[in-house]
Amino acid sequence: MPMAGATALVDTHCHLDPQYFPQGPDEVLARAEEAGVRGFVVVGVGQNLDPARAAVALAKRLPDRVGSAVGVHPHDAVTLDDALLSELRALASEPEVVAVGEIGLDYHYDHSPRDKQREVFARLIGLARELGKPIVVHTREAPADTLDILEREGARDVGGVIHCFSEDRAFAERALDLDFDISFSGIVTFKRAEAVQDVARWAPLDRILVETDSPYLAPVPLRGKPCEPAYVVHTARRVAELRGIPFEALCEATTANAERRFRRRFGAA
Repeated sequence: MPMAGATALVDTHCHLDPQYFPQGPDEVLARAEEAGVRGFVVVGVGQNLDPARAAVALAKRLPDRVGSAVGVHPHDAVTLDDALLSELRALASEPEVVAVGEIGLDYHYDHSPRDKQREVFARLIGLARELGKPIVVHTREAPADTLDILEREGARDVGGVIHCFSEDRAFAERALDLDFDISFSGIVTFKRAEAVQDVARWAPLDRILVETDSPYLAPVPLRGKPCEPAYVVHTARRVAELRGIPFEALCEATTANAERRFRRRFGAA
């Protein structure tokens, strides 16, 4: 429902590829805006650079509302060679690209060998540092290696976001020290996500973000449905409840945090 009179939200991580939303992004974004979401970081990753190109093209078409992030997901780490890296560098240099990502490690699925994931993660941190852009990190069941590589490769120089946060307070403390913000997805609404909820209560208000990771991880009360950016409202409400602050205060803080981190104004003030 519309948030009349409230400060609108930014969905800091959504995938709008046609295999998820065959009707195209405009209807999806319109529903989100009706719900009170004024800004979007659209992530373009896949087995080739077509999703990245599409994300950049959308950001060029809707520069007041959309920023893009481009990278190589750890699932696809085996696809990165020198030629693809050169193309990605040119694409990531575009002013509409607000971050390099999502990049990182996924030891749950292991779609790419772990040594290759670590190699590609390090190379793409180097690309982010070269371009002076923040990093969007995907990490699943790889907390120690993720933090070690971020530290070793100098990721603190550009900072970024731990997207779809699913770790604990100890991980969050080290990430914050590396100048990474914590982004909460629908997971924070799940009954058994106690460690994530603990971090949502504890983390500094000026270091948290909200996201959907659409089309994945629809929040309560919409679990089981394909997720879309409008649903970030439910995640934000849950984080506000956990912190014991007004929903409007949570909206205002996370939007300001997103604009600071991505160096981009989203929508009308």
